[in-house]
Amino acid sequence: MMKLNLLEPWMAAYLYILTGILGAVFGSFITCQADRIAAGESWIKGRSHCDACGHQLSALDLIPIFSYLIHGGKCRYCGTKLSSKYLITEILMCLAFMGILWHAGALNIEVVMQWGLTCALLGLSVVDLDKYEIPDGYIIFGIVWWCAGMLAEYLSGMDVWATAVQGLLAGIGIAGSILVLSLIMDKVLKKESMGGGDIKLLFVIGLYLGPLNGLFTLILACVIGLLFVVVLKKDKIPFGPSISLTAYLGMTVLPYLSAWYVGLLK
Repeated sequence: MMKLNLLEPWMAAYLYILTGILGAVFGSFITCQADRIAAGESWIKGRSHCDACGHQLSALDLIPIFSYLIHGGKCRYCGTKLSSKYLITEILMCLAFMGILWHAGALNIEVVMQWGLTCALLGLSVVDLDKYEIPDGYIIFGIVWWCAGMLAEYLSGMDVWATAVQGLLAGIGIAGSILVLSLIMDKVLKKESMGGGDIKLLFVIGLYLGPLNGLFTLILACVIGLLFVVVLKKDKIPFGPSISLTAYLGMTVLPYLSAWYVGLLK
């Protein structure tokens, strides 16, 4: 474990810069991957190309953030205006990775676990916004990544059994409760009230955040989801992005709020 407060200021700054670059790179890759999944294309085979003219992109076209800005947000081969989605996600992931490192105050296994979860949250959110569907691949990755993180911490000599059990109970409890509630609402409303992907995602969130922060995340996700419905004036919105946003807050901000709330009850 590398604690940031024990490093020289220049070394800590260097680590933050590398973290931001890593986040931007993964933001670019995951967004491209999610776009291909939403379009029904293979994300494993084939090089990146312009969606308008089909020209394969070179290394100069794939530098996160800078390529978009240098080329004025246009394809340098056909001049077509490109979506700002890539620029936005690259910047957000740059900041998100640095935010996780800042919150932890150290570079450790938990930080790497949360970086992986953040990548999955971005990917499923992009697909959900486009297709109203959360691919199982991101859910499976989130579960496998959590298991790998628990194993890595165990092999490093940490006592992870209590954390693992709490995560499993939180995932089962939160997702199971919402599943029962959604089945009841389906009967009452005579239509699907919540997608199965959202419930699977809540299970994954419970694994990583535990009971208290997982519950706070669910409540805040519902509030944000309702705000989106009111602001966008739509009867239906994808719930995955709301859960993903609050899950990230659950890794960085909500622990302080939940601790404050619990303190009030004492």
